[in-house]
Amino acid sequence: MGTEHTDALRERNDQCIINTYGRRSLALTRGDGVRVWDADGREYLDFFAGIAVCNLGHAHPGVTQAIRKQSGKLLHVSNLYYIEPQVQLAERLCANSFADRWFFCNSGAEANEAAIKLARRYWAQKGTPKPGIVTASHSFHGRTLAAITATGQPKYHDGFAPMVPGFAYVPYDDMAALEAAITPETGAVLLEPIQGEGGVRVPHASYLKQVRRLCDDKGILLILDEVQTGFGRTGTLFAHQDYGVTPDIMTLAKGLGNGVPIGAMGCTEEAATGFGPGSHAATFGGNPLSCAAAVATLDAILAPNFIESAAAVGEYFLDALKDLASKHDGIVEVRGKGLMIGVEFKEPVANLVNEMIASGIICGPAGPNVLRFVPPLIITREHVDRAVSILATCLGEKT
Repeated sequence: MGTEHTDALRERNDQCIINTYGRRSLALTRGDGVRVWDADGREYLDFFAGIAVCNLGHAHPGVTQAIRKQSGKLLHVSNLYYIEPQVQLAERLCANSFADRWFFCNSGAEANEAAIKLARRYWAQKGTPKPGIVTASHSFHGRTLAAITATGQPKYHDGFAPMVPGFAYVPYDDMAALEAAITPETGAVLLEPIQGEGGVRVPHASYLKQVRRLCDDKGILLILDEVQTGFGRTGTLFAHQDYGVTPDIMTLAKGLGNGVPIGAMGCTEEAATGFGPGSHAATFGGNPLSCAAAVATLDAILAPNFIESAAAVGEYFLDALKDLASKHDGIVEVRGKGLMIGVEFKEPVANLVNEMIASGIICGPAGPNVLRFVPPLIITREHVDRAVSILATCLGEKT
């Protein structure tokens, strides 16, 4: 195939798709494990995984089989009826998390919408309305109106005023600022255990425990957005487990379906009392197909030593990047957990991302100056060596 294939697709795209994405001149058409191919036949190592989505890699046989089997039986029914794959998924999530109850939707933004609504309605149901929600600067919680309001980055608010009232923002990993922001109107604190879009920012080891203690002392719900950090991404099934913290509400998406759209909100039995029949819904949320894919995905991630092996490769990757950073003055810091890694540079990384992709490594930014790696959890040390070598070459060409 010639280069006309990608060019032709781009021209067709530009004629009929609303321009909401800064697309790269790349059309991926096929994947197998960590590898993907574009419309012109070029092969790449995918170190972005659809932005931390394909944790099992591409065309995973177990997930593929589950999708095929379920699609031949039943794609969709209303949530007005009982759905067996949905129950199976909820049971697995209950067995492997703090949460007693689950609500299913289609994305991380929808999961965070559900969490925000649940927190507000929980206090309203108790007769003590506390609609205020405190979130962090540089956070990202999705693109719906309430989710971008919760997002502590003004660039996402531009043009959408008025925002949803009741939100306050504090610096991430700053307990004094968080405590000062709590008022009698505050009903919840919403945080990412590790900030993703904000630059792969890892808090101090005691931060989330201090937040949990503050929420307990003040009678406030703690919501953790694990949309990007969940399902083995950071070295444990959920990132908060590594910090020894239990939230009241947790939101999930991305890696849950390995590419099939699904989101979830889990909560304690007590927090779940905020919702009742008719209080919240999602037409496609938790339908048979998405839940069958998620069951297969979760089963694979929970297989013995899967997460531990991914964490070991993540540690190897971090060490290799830190060694590279020691040789290049342009790198400010390497940070992350597991296979959620950011490399902060003194200069913007947009050109570097393009060079990496041109050299066969798909990665992306997390803010203007941070190069982000969120590869499938099935990568090997050999894959890491290749990625780090190509990064070193790209950096060498710049010096």
